[in-house]
Amino acid sequence: MSWTEVVIEIARSHAEALSDALMEAGALSVSVEDADEGTEDEKPLFGEPGMVVEQAAWDRSRVVALTDENDDQPTIVAEAARAIGLDTLPDFSVRSVADADWVRLTQSQFEPIHIGKNIWVVPSWHEAPDPNGLILEVDPGLAFGTGSHPTTRLCMEWLEAHPAPGKSVLDYGCGSGILAMVAKKLGAADVTGVDIDPQAIESAALNAERNACAIDFYVPDDFVASKHGEQRFDIVVANILSSPLKLMAPMLSGRVADGGALILSGVLARQAEEVAAAYAPFIKLGVWAEQDGWVALHGQLGMESAPPPRAAIDGE
Repeated sequence: MSWTEVVIEIARSHAEALSDALMEAGALSVSVEDADEGTEDEKPLFGEPGMVVEQAAWDRSRVVALTDENDDQPTIVAEAARAIGLDTLPDFSVRSVADADWVRLTQSQFEPIHIGKNIWVVPSWHEAPDPNGLILEVDPGLAFGTGSHPTTRLCMEWLEAHPAPGKSVLDYGCGSGILAMVAKKLGAADVTGVDIDPQAIESAALNAERNACAIDFYVPDDFVASKHGEQRFDIVVANILSSPLKLMAPMLSGRVADGGALILSGVLARQAEEVAAAYAPFIKLGVWAEQDGWVALHGQLGMESAPPPRAAIDGE
């Protein structure tokens, strides 16, 4: 089976409405791209949770609709244009999308990832490059966390550098559950993961089962009502983003046991001071390591100053 893409360049004010109308008219999927992508006029469009993104598209947007090759593409475009009140039919082009083994093509984009000294994140369709390493079988999916992003890697490397056999670990904002699984495979006795997304909880639980890791996963309300509701942990790790991390400073700090460690990531280097300031009334944080503009902050409850950064620990 083959498909045909319909490509329409249109002003930002019409991009979102046209996308919805194209779906109603029979398109199989629709995406909106920056028509200036790859030029000096290309503009990033993103934001953190809690931030309001004022633009839902670009000044010059490219709407790409996937259709069946046997569909009447001009009719689909005309119906969509009429539905949103356009006086004239927008210019559009079509391009063929050849059939392919999409599963194999997608899988070919994901190779095993080596992290830290001995950790391997391996998709299920690959053999582990080092069977003696710490192997995590994780397929790319809807939940964040395969080890490819610097923030995830930084947290995994911290956990590897600070194994806690027999200790308790809380992974707040667990996503795929990858940090919780690293802690468990490094010997932690009591590991708990929390995420606001029920789908992430489901994904994390499946990943933990696949990797033979006994971990409890909860959405926040269930976590508070669980046996862990009042628990303080030897290690608390949260890989989220700076805005929610600042808001959660009292709660996350309150989950750290006396003498325990707090590790935060999802923080850009330029945001490190303001995040550390939010936690200063509770725990002294410092930058442990930086990678590609992202940092991991860490501190120990009860210490007047932050522990030394990784470079000082490793003697680099």
